[in-house]
Amino acid sequence: MAPDKEYREATPWSVSWGLIMAVVFSAAAAYLGLKVGQVIETAIPIAIIAAGMSNASKRKNRLGENIIMQSIGSASGGIVAGAIFTLPAIYILGLSASYMQIFLSSLLGGALGILMLIPFRKYFVSEMHGKYPFPEATATTQVLISGESGAKQAKPLILAAAIGGIYDFLLSTFGWWSETLTTRILPYGEVMADKFKAVFKINTGAALLGLGYIVGLRYSVIICAGSIFVWFILIPFIGMAFPDMQYIPEAGVEPVRVGDMSPESIFAAYARYIGIGGIAMAGLIGIIRSWSIISGALTLACREIKGKTSAITESVLRTERDIAMKHIVISLLITFVAILLFLYFGVISNLVQTLVAFAVIAAISFLFTTVAANAIAIVGTNPVSGMTLMTMIIASAVLVGVGIEGDKGMIAALIIGCVVCTALSISGSFVTDLKIGYWLGATPKKQESWKFLGVLVSALTAGGVIMILNKAYGYSETGLAAPQANAMVAVIKPMMSGEGAPWALYLTGAGIALLATLFKVPALAFALGMFIPMELNAPLVIGGAISWYVGSRGDNKLRKIRQERGTLLASGFIAGGALMGVVSATLRFCGFKYVSPFGDNTAQILGLTAYIALILYLLFESRKAKQSD
Repeated sequence: MAPDKEYREATPWSVSWGLIMAVVFSAAAAYLGLKVGQVIETAIPIAIIAAGMSNASKRKNRLGENIIMQSIGSASGGIVAGAIFTLPAIYILGLSASYMQIFLSSLLGGALGILMLIPFRKYFVSEMHGKYPFPEATATTQVLISGESGAKQAKPLILAAAIGGIYDFLLSTFGWWSETLTTRILPYGEVMADKFKAVFKINTGAALLGLGYIVGLRYSVIICAGSIFVWFILIPFIGMAFPDMQYIPEAGVEPVRVGDMSPESIFAAYARYIGIGGIAMAGLIGIIRSWSIISGALTLACREIKGKTSAITESVLRTERDIAMKHIVISLLITFVAILLFLYFGVISNLVQTLVAFAVIAAISFLFTTVAANAIAIVGTNPVSGMTLMTMIIASAVLVGVGIEGDKGMIAALIIGCVVCTALSISGSFVTDLKIGYWLGATPKKQESWKFLGVLVSALTAGGVIMILNKAYGYSETGLAAPQANAMVAVIKPMMSGEGAPWALYLTGAGIALLATLFKVPALAFALGMFIPMELNAPLVIGGAISWYVGSRGDNKLRKIRQERGTLLASGFIAGGALMGVVSATLRFCGFKYVSPFGDNTAQILGLTAYIALILYLLFESRKAKQSD
């Protein structure tokens, strides 16, 4: 879109459909994130749907509308990440939170994330143009551009969504085949697990396979390497080197010998704390490395406030207009006041303690905003869970220091964590939207203004979904895993109960992250692999391997076309699998129960067969793309 012309962008069509997408994908992303610990980046599937609907309705000059629709709808992913990484921990701890607490913590965090990122927009999307790859923004932009030429590409997306949705629906609702394949069913698999504490697992869901395709092979391998290190080196070492060490699950429970524990129990009791330490250190390393980014972006923002650039005048090109900096400052002050009032009247009820909690939110949100945006710009993945874990450690220590302990302290720490986590998650996803708009010629001011509405609707939806899923499944090993929320529990419960924290394990993880950085290995990706269960990381490598294979055969043009078709199919798997997961949860919530007629061995064989069929479909359908496409 030419920068010197005006286009239709925020219209009743784009805004209404953007809000519908925000509701639908908030529900889908919440389910998938609580199940596997990975929140889908909703920009790609929403962009595909926007392009498909605009083509089907034969709208003219629709690119600007599609950008706004995608920008509003993609608020769902950011809000959901902030909420599900923290707030389910309240239920895991046996505590309670009102809907208003869940809603306001997500809403205020989302608004804070938008307002803190806008001053950095010119730095990331304009000043640093060509220096960051923006993989997620690149894929979404290609979808929106190709959508201008017709609806042909929507067909493979719809078919893949149907296949992935039906596949995951049969899997999660009826259990016709095993969701997780394990080496325990092999002749010596049980012996390896019991004696040597070594076991391999892989989830067979369609959504995870699609997620791996989009993440790509490099980072999938690094993440999985973290899992392999934990499950095949660290856990066997702990089990065999300290077999007589006593583990006490909780007060009043008989201690257990480490040598008698399963690999899964050793992971929960020891290894995941090492992963938490690695994630926290990786986030700290990111802040240190990003300090030049922070200072550079602040310099640009200060120039605009002082009126030393033409960007504050209306004569600037449409594609460079932001919300006026003075309006950003005023809105930021209003948001800060709202956070203070929320903390005082809705969480803490003590002025001094409230001011301390507010200071933690403001400082960490400011420092980590650029880390989140920088991560998205480079690898397309936001390390928000690691940064939030670090926030929880800091917040818990500070709150205990000012006298907030026990149940009240845990709820306060989780609310603080949610506000910060949502702010960082939204800032990371919003920089993707702004880069898309920069490439395609959208008006930044309109993207920035309407993003707030997407945040509002997504926060309203996510709060309800979290409460419904808690009643339908619960957040545990037998329900929805909620790995990040369980990590939050592991961080704050010892500190708030006066038991102390496993600092030795945290420091071990921090040391591993430092070593990874020293050897040029992305520390955050490796640490996430140490923390997230292996069965959820292994499928990423398969999806990433398919992506590599599809994109490495043929000439450059054909590889690109096949890669784009594969991205459509993978997005369909993600969207279809996550949406049908919500349907399955709703059925369970309504009392539907089904007992699979198959035994473990038969279910494992069926699961392997079905998974291979799904892999072959993604592989061969991606390679069907031709030059003429």
